[in-house]
Amino acid sequence: MYYNARLQLLLKKINPSRISVMQKDGEIYKSWEEKGYFKPELHTNGNPYSIILPPPNANAPLHFGHAMYTVEDILIRYHRLLGDKTLWLPGADHAGFETQFVFEKKLLEKGKSRFDYDRETLYKMIWDFAAENRPVMENQLKRLGFSLDWSRSKFTLEEDIIKIVYKTFKKLYEDGLVYRAEKLVNYCTYDGTSFSDLEVIYEEKNSPLYYIKYGPLTLATTRPETKFGDTAVAVNPRDKRYKQYIGKEIEIETVFGKAKLKVIADDMVDPEFGTGVVKITPAHDFNDFEAGQRHNLPSVQVIGLDGKMNEKAGKLKGLYVKQARKAIVEEMQKKGLVEKIDESYINRIGVCYKCKNPIEPLPLEQWFIKMEPLAKYAIKAVKEGKLKIYPKNFEKLYFQFLENIRDWNISRQIVWGIRIPAWQNKKTREWKVTEGENPGDDYIQDNDTFDTWFSSGQWPYASLAATNSLEFYPTSVMETGYDILRWWVARMMMLGIYMTGKPPFKDILLHGLVNDPLGKKMSKSKGNVIDPIEIVEQYGADTVRFALVYGNATGNDQALSYTKLEAAKKFINKLRNIARFVVEMKPKTSSKEAAQRIEDIKVMKNLEKVTKDVTDALERYDFNFALNMLYEFIWHYFADVYIEQSKKRREEAQPYLEHILKTMLILLHPFMPFITEELYLQLPNHLESIMLEKWPKVKA
Repeated sequence: MYYNARLQLLLKKINPSRISVMQKDGEIYKSWEEKGYFKPELHTNGNPYSIILPPPNANAPLHFGHAMYTVEDILIRYHRLLGDKTLWLPGADHAGFETQFVFEKKLLEKGKSRFDYDRETLYKMIWDFAAENRPVMENQLKRLGFSLDWSRSKFTLEEDIIKIVYKTFKKLYEDGLVYRAEKLVNYCTYDGTSFSDLEVIYEEKNSPLYYIKYGPLTLATTRPETKFGDTAVAVNPRDKRYKQYIGKEIEIETVFGKAKLKVIADDMVDPEFGTGVVKITPAHDFNDFEAGQRHNLPSVQVIGLDGKMNEKAGKLKGLYVKQARKAIVEEMQKKGLVEKIDESYINRIGVCYKCKNPIEPLPLEQWFIKMEPLAKYAIKAVKEGKLKIYPKNFEKLYFQFLENIRDWNISRQIVWGIRIPAWQNKKTREWKVTEGENPGDDYIQDNDTFDTWFSSGQWPYASLAATNSLEFYPTSVMETGYDILRWWVARMMMLGIYMTGKPPFKDILLHGLVNDPLGKKMSKSKGNVIDPIEIVEQYGADTVRFALVYGNATGNDQALSYTKLEAAKKFINKLRNIARFVVEMKPKTSSKEAAQRIEDIKVMKNLEKVTKDVTDALERYDFNFALNMLYEFIWHYFADVYIEQSKKRREEAQPYLEHILKTMLILLHPFMPFITEELYLQLPNHLESIMLEKWPKVKA
């Protein structure tokens, strides 16, 4: 309660009663868009420069993290002013499971569920839901001033994108990099789908450790309910306590009577855990599954996809896992099979990243991609300098993921997404992969859809190919949050190189997370999610953009700062006052060839230095430094020093004042596009828009 009270107090501060600047900003944006300034054709002869917008999910309005697209807009506007042929391509991600999860919550509010509809009806309902949200999301991007080429906007479920995804899948299959197999997978019994390893999050929880008698041995386990699927008992081969049992069968007492299990030796067993003896349940534990493969053990599944015990659990059939755990422990205690229970044990539990229910390792036949052959090329590209990661410290995370990568389960048991183009022969049961076409009446299509990261992992190439814009491939930079470096960026690298022979971008630029004003991660469960558009409506887009960049090093997390929003607001007022002095209060006459005084020479040298420093900072992605240099020069030198000096020699200084103001507005434009456009159009001899200006030249 104390936390929420402090948060609400801060949020009230971020609620000044001001006349909205949104109408003026909207008019400016509409003018830019109508005149085609966001299209690369603005500078047809320039060098290609491109960024693909990380497509927001089509299931909800933007959150504050999306406001960090500001970084991409800074780069795009900077390169546009350089005269480059600049493309910033927008899009939206169907977001597979996440969108279906959100939609199912809406169904639940109406007393419905996914089971009330057939596949086609449910798909159409979710499509309509996403279609309703996309214009809302796109309008929010516009309100933040993002200069995207909307004529090239793409959606991951459009037919031309799906065709490219199918082509990639078929090529992987024909190259032996896609296979279908029954393996142990991460399965959420609540949401009814499997997941890749990356979609499982781990939480430390108190899990009672049960010490159970297995014949002459005692072992420790947190999952006594899976004992019906035990096919062996394991010890470490170097553990002298149990050497006499290795390779032998032991007779154990169960709640259903006597049984026999073989004792195996395996290095996976930690002699320090529990008693140094563990049960092996290949159908319900990943380590046990691998041990089962090594020792040719049978796999006995006792938990179904519905999260309930099956017939192999005897009278416990139909109970959910937690219920079965309690029941089996009670039964074993009655028979004296429980030696003790350690209630203080802390265990890492895998949970679904959306519903937070425990993930069940379950055997399921799925489509997998062999990742190691793809990963080696993505590793090589960075190590050979063909692609650079900024900040550099994130290289370690990139390599760590790729060097330890496992095969990727790309099958999802959901309706919403791109259906896998794999067909099974009704008679032979053999599989055939196509580029979407039905191979004939003898075949039935797989019901599963692709993991959404499989389609979005092809986004740079697919979106450019689908818009006839492949001249911009590879793109110049992929800018996104560091939290999806493994989920998305690394996968784009692997699939991009595989399909084109080239990395999909030249640089990877990672920004940090935007937390709430108290520095806590925003989440709906905490009630601290802040809508970026609410802040934009109160302060203006330029103010929000300024606050996100100023005082924050690239790649670092930051808290939404009331102080920086106020500083940005004051800075905009300062810019208006400067422009009012230079333009509205200009003398009726001014010197055509002003005599240069020492203060003029000094300010021009400082202007030259600032131009170079800002340019260099933008080239190395140091946005905070660039904006800080501009802020300091404009406020504390141009306004506080030079303008004050000029008041006594106004006519003489006027040409310098106008030149410096114009240059400052151009340098500041990538960061604060609306106020710079507004003030630029007040200058004498201005072009139709500041976006048609040229970036100031930097002397060597």
